[in-house]
Amino acid sequence: PTLIENDFIPALPSEVPDVIYLCYPNNPTGTALTRNQLKVWVDYARQHNTLIIFDAAYEAYISRPEVPHSIYEIQGAKEVAIEVRSYSKTAGFTGVRCGYTVVPKELQGICADGTILLLNNLWRRQQTTKFNGASYISQRGAAALYQPQAQQEIKSTIAYYMNNARKLRNALNDMGLKAVGGIDSPYVWVKTPCDMTSWQFFDYLLENANVVGTPGSGFGPSGEGYFRFTGFASSEDTDEAIARINQLDL
Repeated sequence: PTLIENDFIPALPSEVPDVIYLCYPNNPTGTALTRNQLKVWVDYARQHNTLIIFDAAYEAYISRPEVPHSIYEIQGAKEVAIEVRSYSKTAGFTGVRCGYTVVPKELQGICADGTILLLNNLWRRQQTTKFNGASYISQRGAAALYQPQAQQEIKSTIAYYMNNARKLRNALNDMGLKAVGGIDSPYVWVKTPCDMTSWQFFDYLLENANVVGTPGSGFGPSGEGYFRFTGFASSEDTDEAIARINQLDL
């Protein structure tokens, strides 16, 4: 569980798992792990022969220098981690759905009988057997993102959304709500006020302010009692939403 009580930093597993899934910057909480915090997980995985799947879909939104842009910035991570990336949030590829997976050649899997397998070989065999590759138009679109002009446009768009997220976070905290995120992620995660459930808060905002967000319970049991706002909107709509929420008796 990642809750306000543990500063949204998950504890290490009480039982040793085969696979650990980490999403940072995190959706829905909007929080991120520093290098030192992520190193704890890499060290744990190396000690227990556990595989980490590291979802870095929101990497482009990181602003703090102490937050790593890749798990491979942590020493030893290539021995235990697979990283997945997406262009969906970085460059508006949500419909096109193009991304990539990094499976280091150093990465090993250990079978129940102790046999060691190179996971890169397994991944390559699976891909070449069952996958014909991304479509040509998707590949050309992805390649275009690395042109200098595209990189500038991407940075400008991300800065626009992050400004919305920062405004939301600051305004909600000024209202007396407890909000996190909005620094290394476009999402702002709020503790629902007045002991409301996440769906009760959804209904309250909709009926009294005509503002829509995402109930935290939709993300699993630990999301109950929380609510997600997003910076993915126009600046004008964000300002209007803040003004409407600010008029409520919370």
